[in-house]
Amino acid sequence: MRAPGSELPIVLADVRYGVPGVTILDGISLTLMSGAPTVLIGPNGSGKTTLIRLAMGLIEPTYGRVTWGGIAHAAPQRRAIVFQRPVMLRRSVAANIEYALASAGIARDEWSARTGELLKLVGLAGLDARPARRLSGGEQQRIALARALARDPEVLFLDEPTASLDPAATKAVEDVVRAVAARGIKVVLATHDLGEARRLAGEIVLLHRGRVIECTPAEQFFADPKTQQARQFVAGDLLL
Repeated sequence: MRAPGSELPIVLADVRYGVPGVTILDGISLTLMSGAPTVLIGPNGSGKTTLIRLAMGLIEPTYGRVTWGGIAHAAPQRRAIVFQRPVMLRRSVAANIEYALASAGIARDEWSARTGELLKLVGLAGLDARPARRLSGGEQQRIALARALARDPEVLFLDEPTASLDPAATKAVEDVVRAVAARGIKVVLATHDLGEARRLAGEIVLLHRGRVIECTPAEQFFADPKTQQARQFVAGDLLL
């Protein structure tokens, strides 16, 4: 059952985040709306992961405000996240997903059907009984996606989900992302891979040194970047 209300829009208002002596995000103002995937790009250390964690609600800003559907400090009932290197439980594939279903409050008599639906969605139907930790890295990432989707989220955050995968595994994960977005789930994905950004993004947010450099529809961003940093990044030059 979905909780009433909506997580969207997610609004970051003049958000800053840092640790003693280091500013990681500096003056971020950004609104995440429903619709096509928002892809965060930028060099390593630009603040993508921190921004995703703030938008998910895993950490609080040092300064500024984050709201979900107009509410601050809202519990992540309809938000889910998948990290770059997900941890698999020492259980079967089905048991990994059932654990997520139980955590989401899904009735036990629905587990079997829901597990089958989720495995079909991520392209792993028939692997229910396999030990999850014996699957390939790409298959484990898709199991992590299935676990996240067990919460029936409105917003799905993905932090570099294909960074360590080969091209075939990358395509399989990207196919799941497209299927999820087609179901109306808002996807917010961080990547340093421009090819992946071109393939998946409806909106691009370019980060550099903890600041938003550009936020624009993907087609416009790649055809006519407005800033020097964006032109350099699209051209494959290093941003220093």
